[in-house]
Amino acid sequence: MSAVVVEDLTMRYRGHTALDGVSLTLEPNTIHGLLGRNGAGKTTLMRVLTGQEFETSGRVEVFGQPPRENAAVLDRVCFIRESQKYPANFKVRDAFAAAAIACPNWDPAYADRLVREFDLPANRQIKKLSRGQLSAVGIVIGLAARAPLTMFDEPYLGLDAVARQVFYDRLLADFAEHPRTIVLSTHLIDEVADLIEHVVLIDHGRVLIDADADDLRGRAVSVSGPSEAVVAYADGTPVLHRSELGGRLRVALPRRPERRAEGVSVDSLSLQELIVFTTNQGDPT
Repeated sequence: MSAVVVEDLTMRYRGHTALDGVSLTLEPNTIHGLLGRNGAGKTTLMRVLTGQEFETSGRVEVFGQPPRENAAVLDRVCFIRESQKYPANFKVRDAFAAAAIACPNWDPAYADRLVREFDLPANRQIKKLSRGQLSAVGIVIGLAARAPLTMFDEPYLGLDAVARQVFYDRLLADFAEHPRTIVLSTHLIDEVADLIEHVVLIDHGRVLIDADADDLRGRAVSVSGPSEAVVAYADGTPVLHRSELGGRLRVALPRRPERRAEGVSVDSLSLQELIVFTTNQGDPT
């Protein structure tokens, strides 16, 4: 059974279309990257999947059932938002105590270990935490909950590079020991490129890319060399991006042309470049 199935999902708010005919499938026990610029519809999609928003039209299933007002589904889901809210009087330890009650798979020993690694003050009120510490609280809950479907919406805000690496390392290690479906929404694409196995790119409420990450890495290329040679090699292939200087041309292509590359250099395109160029282009096909 797929973890998530979405078919022709549309979400409208007072005349604004946040999601426009979105269809996708998220396979279980996979780390999915949900990518796209601010306002693309990523958070709206995750809110629909967690039953916090009701779709205008379309079909949404999580573990084979609609998530709307469905405790059997929602008990298996953990959604960590960038603007996660907690009761005003909560201390850090209170947030973890509440998570332990709400999350059937909660691992208290693992949570304590993460608290130490992120150097979180367990007795401090959450409203007095720094932005990075607040993000760390959400990360601890998201990892220690070990929910079958775990979604992180921009989980790194305020974290320094060292703390972000701790998050990535712990996420990958715990996923290896306790496989589950993870959805990671982030702007730091280069940092998570080696983590994610499947990519969904949303822009203006529509899906532009829905593919395995390995397929994308092998398919998209950067071609550079003398302008005439590059133009000849890329002939007939959509161009995502081009830059030219002093008679030399570099183009980004969403797929490798089926011809020999004579006089040009062909290199793999980074995942971040592919996402940026595809978003600017609007549609890779």
